[in-house]
Amino acid sequence: MKKNTPTPAFSFSKIYCSLFGHDYLLSKNVTHHIKEYTCSHCGEQATTNSRGRLEVMTPKLKEINKALASVHAKKQARTNQDRPFQAAS
Repeated sequence: MKKNTPTPAFSFSKIYCSLFGHDYLLSKNVTHHIKEYTCSHCGEQATTNSRGRLEVMTPKLKEINKALASVHAKKQARTNQDRPFQAAS
């Protein structure tokens, strides 16, 4: 049996966002071109899709972004390890 959590029926933040639009702030850099955003008023999360447009965050997108972040971190660690430190002259 599924448990339903009650959601507030009336919320000023949701009304504000429906009237004026969301005020997204950067919350996480997944890669250089994929980022996650959070609305400062209502807390809705969004991410950039393959075309660079914002898309509402779903559990599937969260999983994809998590996998991309781990692959990107491994790639960055590998490229930083291969590149020797060069002091400025």
